[in-house]
Formats: sequence, structure tokens, C-alpha cells
Amino acid sequence: MFRNQSFNYAVFGNPIDHSKSPKIHNLFAKKTGIFHTYKSVNVPLDQFNTVLCNFFKQGGQGANVTAPFKQEAYLFCNKLTERAKIAESVNTLKKIDDKYILGDNTDGIGLLSDLIRLNFIKKKYSILIIGAGGAVKGVLFPLLSFGCSIFILNRTFSNAKKLVSQFNKYGDIHIFDKTLWNIKCFDLIINATSKFIKKKDDFIPLSLVSSKTCFYDMNYQINNTAFIDWCLKIGSVFFSNGIGMLAFQAAHSFLLWHNILPETDDIIDILKR
Repeated sequence: MFRNQSFNYAVFGNPIDHSKSPKIHNLFAKKTGIFHTYKSVNVPLDQFNTVLCNFFKQGGQGANVTAPFKQEAYLFCNKLTERAKIAESVNTLKKIDDKYILGDNTDGIGLLSDLIRLNFIKKKYSILIIGAGGAVKGVLFPLLSFGCSIFILNRTFSNAKKLVSQFNKYGDIHIFDKTLWNIKCFDLIINATSKFIKKKDDFIPLSLVSSKTCFYDMNYQINNTAFIDWCLKIGSVFFSNGIGMLAFQAAHSFLLWHNILPETDDIIDILKR
């Protein structure tokens, strides 16, 4: 039975029709007995602050934020968790005592939790991250804190350099360049580029991978992403899309709101189906 209390929650983004967050949070509500209304809201690109202000004024208690508004959400909040401060990006908001809006970033802990579930990561692993956009900022701190060394490979060198400069005080992080192509082999390769990227024959040189290398795409969709297709093409047996990351980051949002961390294994299975 549900506890006799209701909440008002939503996910905000543009576009938002693809979001699985309402389904995930409805499943969490059933599993925990904590009933809360949760919907998706498509926000005009120039109205994020207005829409969020109205949501919280009208009884909203918490929100998730997806692309392209995580940076605006960071600026919107008047209090931040430590990991949100470090990431300079927010995907979860919570209204506290009608006094302030707390911002958190659960993307990184969501990714790390799924990598641990898959047995794709161990301390001191060498990780190559493809991409240097906003999605990467949200996940670097947990991976570095776990004890991994990270290399950033990005088409625009200046963006990779900026990331490394921002995060090098938190752990072992470097820019990847062509001098390493024949002398470096990675334990884990994470794709953080857009899922809309066209099919490619060579995401990275095969000299960088071994038969034990794991591959993780932070994206998810019904059909295989271009990155997953490439993993299949090169014969990898250790690869995954980001559906588990999505479930875990949602679980940690739920934890921030309700002080309960829901189980995710059966929910990940449901989402895969």
C-alpha cells in the first residue's frame, strides 16, 4: 500500500518525449510505497527559469533536468551538493522548507553504480572517454574518486584541455593524443558523444583495445547506437548502453527526495525489454 502522502515531481527537457524517467519513477513509487506524481515537461528553449519557478511555486517538490538545461539548472539553484559544485551541472533539484532549491548531480554516481554492477570497472583502471561535452563533466569526479586514471579524447582539443584543467585536482586525468596510439591499451572505453552521431567504422584505433577491454555507451535507444554497432563489429563481448546509468541516476534522485534508495536490478530488466 502507498503511504498517505503525495508529492509533485517532474522531468524537464527539450525534447522530452523519449524520456523514460516517468516510467522509472512510477516503478520506484510502487516498489517503495511512496506515492508521488511524476510527469515530463517539454520546456521552450528560452523559458527554463520561468517554467521551473512556476513549477515550484505551484507545489513542485523536486525535479529532474535533462538536455539542454543542466547548466541552467546549476545556475537556477541557490544551494548545491558538493558533486554538483564540482560538475557545474545539475540534473536533480529538491525544494527545501520553502526556503531554497537544492541542486545535485546524480549522473556520475549513476554511471559508476552501473559500471560496478556490470563488473566493468575496478580501482586503478585506465579509462578512455570519447567526448568532452556537458555529459562528461557530470561523471568525471566519481570516476576519479574511485581511483581510475582517465584520458579524454575529443575532436576539439581546447574543450578536452579545459576539462582536464578543471578536474586534474581531483585525480589522474589527461588529454589523449596520437602519441599514445601504439603504446596505450585501455581497460574501459566510455562513449560520451551524441547518440545521433552517424555510423562510424573507427571510433578509436584498435591498437587501444584488448580482448578484455569493456565498452560503455552513455546513450540508450531502442535500436543499437552507432557505438554499440561498432563494438559488435570489432567482436567485443563486454559492452553496454546507458540504460543502467539512467536507472541508477534516477534511484539517487529518489534518494535525495525521499531518503530511500530503491533497488534497480528488476527495473533495468524491464527497461531493456
